[in-house]
Amino acid sequence: MTNPLLSDWNGPHGLAPFDQVSDADFAPALEIALAEHKAEVDAIAANPEPPTFANTVEALEFSGKALDKVLSVFFTVAGADSNPKREELQREFSPKLAAHSAEISANKQLFQRIADLWARKDTLGLDADQARILFLSHRGFVRSGAALDGAEADRMKAIKGRLATLGTSFTQNLLADERDWFMELTEADLEGLPGFVVDAARAAGEEKGVDGPAVTLSRSLITPFLQFSPRRDLREKAFAAWAARGANGGATDNREIAREILALRDERAKLLGYANFAEYKLETEMAHEPGKVRELLLAVWQPARAQALADQAVLEEMMHADGVNGALEPWDWRYYAEKRRKAEHDLDEAALKPYLQLDRMVEAAFDCASRLFGLAFTPLDVPLYHPDCRAWEVTRDGETVALFIGDYFARGSKRSGAWCSAMQQQARRPEVQVPIVINVCNFAKPPKGQVALLSYDDARTLFHEFGHALHQMLSDVTYETVSGTSVARDFVELPSQLYEHWLEVPEVLETFATHAETGEPMPRAMLEKVLTAANFDQGFQTVEYVSSALVDLEFHDGAPPADPMARQAEILEGLGMPKAIIMRHGTPHFAHVFSGDGYSSGYYSYMWSEVMDADAFEAFEEAGSAFDPEVAGKLEEFILSKGGSEEADVLYKKFRGRMPGVEALLKGRGLDKVA
Repeated sequence: MTNPLLSDWNGPHGLAPFDQVSDADFAPALEIALAEHKAEVDAIAANPEPPTFANTVEALEFSGKALDKVLSVFFTVAGADSNPKREELQREFSPKLAAHSAEISANKQLFQRIADLWARKDTLGLDADQARILFLSHRGFVRSGAALDGAEADRMKAIKGRLATLGTSFTQNLLADERDWFMELTEADLEGLPGFVVDAARAAGEEKGVDGPAVTLSRSLITPFLQFSPRRDLREKAFAAWAARGANGGATDNREIAREILALRDERAKLLGYANFAEYKLETEMAHEPGKVRELLLAVWQPARAQALADQAVLEEMMHADGVNGALEPWDWRYYAEKRRKAEHDLDEAALKPYLQLDRMVEAAFDCASRLFGLAFTPLDVPLYHPDCRAWEVTRDGETVALFIGDYFARGSKRSGAWCSAMQQQARRPEVQVPIVINVCNFAKPPKGQVALLSYDDARTLFHEFGHALHQMLSDVTYETVSGTSVARDFVELPSQLYEHWLEVPEVLETFATHAETGEPMPRAMLEKVLTAANFDQGFQTVEYVSSALVDLEFHDGAPPADPMARQAEILEGLGMPKAIIMRHGTPHFAHVFSGDGYSSGYYSYMWSEVMDADAFEAFEEAGSAFDPEVAGKLEEFILSKGGSEEADVLYKKFRGRMPGVEALLKGRGLDKVA
């Protein structure tokens, strides 16, 4: 029988036939696709004709389509709907894919052809898109080690393979710890919890197969539990499990894996002639070098820490007033911050949540995209990889722009967090490709028959990931290599963080924040409280984020630590980390940094992008409307449609006329007046 992963896909615009694919199809499909891609690359390298852009760079760009198809399906289900077989396949595939990539980048014949073209670039008559692809191709080969020879080339190949294996192990260990831990609750333990947390705990207990409610390590459940449970002993137990992910000893412990990853990254950078991994990694980013990153993070750290310490004193007083002596602990912060928020802003999360229905927030994200960019969203009934997934066809003026898939609910088979990926990226050559984009979230699934409700942070996450999706959907470039989110890591978060601002536009909430039972719009008084409280607890949120970003940077900017946990403690001590706050991502569960190279030495990117997103939204405010068509047109023309076809700073200056300073970010977080 024909392997469905390798057959022609007849779904709309190339959507994978998920209903025909079984786990048994992946391994044989991968072997065939790898062999096919290797043959394509070997043919390009051995071409007896003199190198041209078409027969070398473009031919390489267009190769590997079968492999792309197989991996797009596999990595989608491995991240969002894993099982033991898929985890086994992931461990098996990672070194094979790393070796395959390393073999291509080490192909001397191929690199020589590209180097020859690079040396003659000014005489080739290339257009801007072609020149960009040649530049990126040559730089990519050099940075991957193509210019290395002999033992150094062999060592680079081995390092890449080992890093791929370690990254997979780190991810799977974290998933195992998150999946396997849960805390059963009695009916008495539910006292004081709002209804939506009780419902989520009952649903979690049902999923875990226990006779009663439970708390899991799904962020959408443990965070509100820590926020609302008056039981300090249970908060401490749940928080300890959350903080200990990846550091529980035994087979799923990530601490030694993190140490080896850092050592191998440093060795890799030195083989390529860089002083350390941070200098290697940041060369291609907007920041370019570690000093600029450190400067930004410390400029934000000082006012954030001052605000957090002031807030800590207030929360500790509240705790003492409750008759609890001693210092405020990390498992106390969210509970007393919620009580303070309710007292100071009269904003009750439990009363707010019925107005934030998942379906209505999806509608809100779609409506904003329609008003800004003229997009329309029509539900599609197509087979997908899980029953919870939904699909829409995205059109503009009757023409299909993209397919969009939403996978919103937490489950044990899904890794934590939220992300956006493209199963198929936009391109105009070798043929027109319509992007197929997925948003994956981990919102608490309601009991059967009940409406899914979001916290305000959940709603912000939904808008954030949809901003990434728009970057993919509105891409309009020639080559897939520079399509959509294929941009500098410290630029990629601009569209997503910018889109969060539309959730705070009053007319958006007035229209779409309607009560799940009555259908009534959110009362004006509550709406004003929501917007007024938007910057509440920013000291805490900024400290937990910036501390993580600084630890990531220091890990990679210098000699790799022999003991990452000791080095983490040393860095935090030097920063004066408030005792009642921990890093958002401790080293053993810092998946952004250790599951792959994506955000390694680059977790700062969210804040670098926030400097721009705060400034970018000011462009709409200066124009007098969050939906100003001229500013929206410029945003699409110079940011969303361009992908990585030009340097990020060039694109931003075209949109805004200048680069921004940190002032808008501090103002946006309410930290501009902190002493």
